[in-house]
Amino acid sequence: MSSNNSNDPAKKYAHLPLVPESTLRKRHDLDALARKRAAKNEEQQPRKVRGKKAVYVVKPETFISRSRSRLNHAIRYKRVLKKGMQKRASNKPIMATKEIEDPNNSNNKDDAAAAVTKVQYQANSVGTKHCVFVIRVRDSVGLPRRILRILDSLRLKKNHDAVFVNYDDKMRRKLHCIEPWVIYGVPSKAVVTDLISRRGFGTVDGNQRVPLSDNVTIENALGEKHGLICVEDLVHEVYNVGPAFEPATQFLWPFVLADSKTRFQRKTLRLKDGKEYGDQGEAIDQFIKEVL
Repeated sequence: MSSNNSNDPAKKYAHLPLVPESTLRKRHDLDALARKRAAKNEEQQPRKVRGKKAVYVVKPETFISRSRSRLNHAIRYKRVLKKGMQKRASNKPIMATKEIEDPNNSNNKDDAAAAVTKVQYQANSVGTKHCVFVIRVRDSVGLPRRILRILDSLRLKKNHDAVFVNYDDKMRRKLHCIEPWVIYGVPSKAVVTDLISRRGFGTVDGNQRVPLSDNVTIENALGEKHGLICVEDLVHEVYNVGPAFEPATQFLWPFVLADSKTRFQRKTLRLKDGKEYGDQGEAIDQFIKEVL
């Protein structure tokens, strides 16, 4: 009698919890769906062929266009070096006007004009007493060697690299020669602070890139000789072009900024560079905020 009770399934699995039939069916359906998706992904993945590399075909028209671009820019470089900028640049400060939304009147729906304020700003960097921020916005395709040397001397070796420079007469002539490859202007002190605080890196031991997460790094590099011991001192010295501007900018690693256009704009909409370049004056703040 006892042996019959031990073989009874109802009593043998009585300690296990009961699972509703709807839950079991749902688990079965989800497992089947996961197997189908896994099989579909395996079919869609391309098979790797060993011993074969991808072949990129460059059309002859590409070589011709690059050669023409290199020749035209070399002619432009010689002209600007000899005669200077004849049309695009000015020797006097140029003032412009822009419209910005007033946050105090933005809730007034009846009068739309009241929510817009006109502000004057300097549209070039002539006569500035502060630093100038230079950003490289084009790659090296169709680039003459002389312009490449100037970019290397400014430490703008890659696209989207940026540095602070002192805008004197010599630097102005340099920037005029490489103007199609860079965009530059006079940033505000708040933007300089954001750049150094968020994207700033220091140079230690000549070639080591260290983030400015601690003031000790700045103090060890610039404190003993130049009296710069924190980020605020570094921002003040760079923005006002102080006596230690050259060692301070050499201590700062070239800034690596983001692209001004998204992948969707470049691949799908086919948007290219070339519209925004050259001297932007105080309007460089808006461009920096987009790529910061």
